[in-house]
Amino acid sequence: MFTPKYPTLDTAPTPATSLVGPPATLSHPPACDCHHTPATASAPAPVPASRPAVQLTPGALVVAVAGGTAVVLVVGAVLVSMLLAVAITAASVAVCAVVLRSLLNSQNNQR
Repeated sequence: MFTPKYPTLDTAPTPATSLVGPPATLSHPPACDCHHTPATASAPAPVPASRPAVQLTPGALVVAVAGGTAVVLVVGAVLVSMLLAVAITAASVAVCAVVLRSLLNSQNNQR
């Protein structure tokens, strides 16, 4: 099932083919002795007449627009919340730095 399928020797193209003369024959034996039947080629699927690949009904269009809007809103909310978290963290670090600076300056002034 997972082994590659090779064409039989009579259908495989040979590198030394020419347009004049009989086809070249190979003298070496086939690669396997499993006596399987060659697969037959199935007919290609019919090509539909020129019509668009996707046809959207009004209901499907409304669902697509609503889904896109929901995705944009969710992604926007996540990005805004991440930005807010960074801003709050930066503000708290700045407040801590000011408090530590004040404590260190007050200790140096008392000496």
